[in-house]
Amino acid sequence: MRILGIDPGLARVGYGVIEFEERRRGGGGGSQRLLDCGMIRTDPGQGEGQRMVEIANDLRQLIRAWKPQLAAVEKFFFYRSSNTIAVVQARGVVMMTLARFAIPVVEYPPMQIKLAVAGHGHAPKDEVLAAVMRELDLDTPPRPDDAADALAVALTGWFQR
Repeated sequence: MRILGIDPGLARVGYGVIEFEERRRGGGGGSQRLLDCGMIRTDPGQGEGQRMVEIANDLRQLIRAWKPQLAAVEKFFFYRSSNTIAVVQARGVVMMTLARFAIPVVEYPPMQIKLAVAGHGHAPKDEVLAAVMRELDLDTPPRPDDAADALAVALTGWFQR
């Protein structure tokens, strides 16, 4: 199974694509491997509408390239800031784009992602990163941080299936 993990935002959308293979009956466990990760970065000089078009276009390219069977998306955690509405709107663009490709979506709040990946819901970023590296057998941390976060979301989608 191929899972696309997404850490939504307006300026930066982290993404990670992981392929999971279950062992045959009686074999237990399985394996997973990182296929791609990175970040969709939008131009802050553009208006919000154009930035959302950019997110949709780049996400469509990722979907066409990797053909994920499931998308795992981080649920928005509300902050009191001036960009809250824009981030929620960008997340809506992500959800709409996934729906247009008929990709099933699972959503997880940050605490559930930390619990699934690192073992406790209040794990700091470095513990989550170490868990992602261990699960994907990586020698170097995935960069940028938004991509590492998206990989944690994708792993949660697999663990919680």
